[in-house]
Amino acid sequence: MKPLGIGLIGTGYMGKCHALAWNAVKTVFGDVERPRLVHLAEANAGLAEARASEFGFEKATADWRALIADPEVDVVSVTTPNQFHAEMAIAALEAGKHVWCEKPMAPAYADAERMLETAERSGKVAVLGYNYIQNPVMQHIRTLLGEGAIGTVNHVRVEMDEDFMADPDVFFYWKSELAAGYGALDDFAVHPLSLLWYLFGHVEAVITDMVKPYADRPLSAGGRRAVENHDAANVLMRLGGGISAVLMANRAAWGRKGRIALQIYGSKGAILYDQERMNEFELYQADGRGSEQGFRKILAAPAHRPYDRFIPAPGHGLGFNDLKIIECRELIRAISGEPSSIVTFKDGLRIEKSVHAMAQSFHERRWIEIGRM
Repeated sequence: MKPLGIGLIGTGYMGKCHALAWNAVKTVFGDVERPRLVHLAEANAGLAEARASEFGFEKATADWRALIADPEVDVVSVTTPNQFHAEMAIAALEAGKHVWCEKPMAPAYADAERMLETAERSGKVAVLGYNYIQNPVMQHIRTLLGEGAIGTVNHVRVEMDEDFMADPDVFFYWKSELAAGYGALDDFAVHPLSLLWYLFGHVEAVITDMVKPYADRPLSAGGRRAVENHDAANVLMRLGGGISAVLMANRAAWGRKGRIALQIYGSKGAILYDQERMNEFELYQADGRGSEQGFRKILAAPAHRPYDRFIPAPGHGLGFNDLKIIECRELIRAISGEPSSIVTFKDGLRIEKSVHAMAQSFHERRWIEIGRM
């Protein structure tokens, strides 16, 4: 297989993550051709040239459509703000490119539907950036659940908290606009939803409450502007197989930096995991003598593949960008026609549907059965 030609739109935090992954995937895994970093697009030519030099791309442009039209580009990474995902991903697919788009798909459900429809018509691989499911620890938790290590799961709790919106004096910016989506739900609660999908399948029913910790925020130019979406949400959920679940998301939670706290309770034990300590989890198994029962801390190790492709010793720890490298490898596998563990646009649309059901539930103050929407 010839090296894939890569195009990158957007060079902020996630854009740099994609660039690091494309640069490192061959070094880490060895069994793929080294991608060719062909074209990079940014909002202006000067920034595009600077980032192309830093990230290792051959060409730079201030016109993302020129990147998509480039015949040397095979895969387009879309890492722009949420409201631009649909237009860019659809254009790339229509141009015959594979797409790696950051989550969420789009603020409007109709746009997300169009993204999936275009992907299916194109026959190209279209995936979403849900890299937390690529954690070797999370993959091992899934194996344990499949083996019945904690019996029949009956209840799950998941919390996602960060504090980048906790300060009431943080200036208003695009994440507080209605155009960016509902707020905490689709800005980042889609990540714990991806974990629930990966471990248990999709959410079946929801009832939701959302709140605005701060009604308005200061503007950098002076004055104030009303916050248009919600920074915190609480959701009761029903999963398949009669599993009850709770989701709590808060992007105004002081002291929390990247917390996805997952608690899984079964008939014979429990599993606890926290993304802020992403290289470990705790396992409780209700067997043996009660006097010795307790949670066991299990550290990530080479036995939890593909940890071994990064580090030969246990307990040293992977990082966020390493998960992006694993996700990049899974994307290449999908493009090659191999089985892969990746969130496709089809699965991503169901996650989006869950988010929109949560918002509908909040406005209508009732349970929503997602399959009946």
